[in-house]
Amino acid sequence: MLPSRTLTLPNSGGFSFENCQRNEFLEKELSQQGLSVPKARKTGTTIAGLVYKDGVILGADTRATDDMVVADKNCLKIHVITPNIYCCGAGVAADAEITTQLLSSNLQLHALSTGREVRVVTACRMLKQMLFRYKGHIGASLIVGGVDCRGPHLYTVHPHGSTDKLPFVSMGSGAGAAMAILEDRFKPNMELKPAMDLLRDAITAGIMCDLGSGSNVDLCIITRGKVELLRGYEQPGKRGERHGSYRYKKGTTAVLTQSVKPLKLELVEEDMQTIDME
Repeated sequence: MLPSRTLTLPNSGGFSFENCQRNEFLEKELSQQGLSVPKARKTGTTIAGLVYKDGVILGADTRATDDMVVADKNCLKIHVITPNIYCCGAGVAADAEITTQLLSSNLQLHALSTGREVRVVTACRMLKQMLFRYKGHIGASLIVGGVDCRGPHLYTVHPHGSTDKLPFVSMGSGAGAAMAILEDRFKPNMELKPAMDLLRDAITAGIMCDLGSGSNVDLCIITRGKVELLRGYEQPGKRGERHGSYRYKKGTTAVLTQSVKPLKLELVEEDMQTIDME
C-alpha cells in the first residue's frame, strides 16, 4: 500500500471515489517511469439460454480465441455441474473451467451431506458468493440452467457476483446480436422444436456478428430426469464448395518489361546425404 499522511475515516454514506483518485495517481506515476497501465483483456464468446415448456435449453459457440488468434475451433463451453444442472462459460477459459469444476465438487459434497437433489438456486448461490469474494478477478461469466423439484430455472452470473433470473439470457461478446433474436421471437411455454430453432438462430447471429465467436453451435436440452447434449448441432460457418476455376491461361496479362540479372555464386561447401528407403 502507498504511504499516507492523512487519517482515513470511514465514509458516512453515499458514493466513494477514493479508488478513482488512487488510480489516477498511479497512472501518472507509471507514465513518468515510461510504463503504461494494463488494459482489460477482451474475450470472445456467444452463450445463451432459454426456458421452454418442459425444461431449459443452453447454447454456445465453439470458438476459443487468444487475442486475435483462433486457439481452438471446436471447444466445449457447456459444462456439467450436477446431473440436473449445466452451465455455459464465457470469459477466460481457464477461470471458467476451474470455477465450474470446483462448483461441481462442492455441490456433490452438499448432495451427500443433505441426501437430496441439488437445487439450481443452491448452485447459483455458491457460485456468486465465490465470485464476489474475488471481486471480479476471476474472469468467468456463466449461465446456469437446470431443472429441479421447483421446475426449470435459468440464471446469469457475472464475474463480480451479480446474478439475474430471466426466461431467456445471453452473455459474451456476441450477446447483443443473440439478445436481439431472443427478444424478437421468444414466447412463454414454447415447444421443444421452436425453442431449439430460436436458440440456434440466436447463437448463429452472435457468430456472424462477432469476430470472437465462430465455428459450430452446441445445444444442451435439460428436462426432468434427462439431459441431451448436442455437439455440432449447426455449422453456420461451414466452407462451401468452389464451383468455378480461377486459373488464367498464360499470356492473359501482357508482360510490359522483362529483365534477367544473373547472380554470380561461388560454391563454398557441398554436402550429400543418402536416404535408405527400405
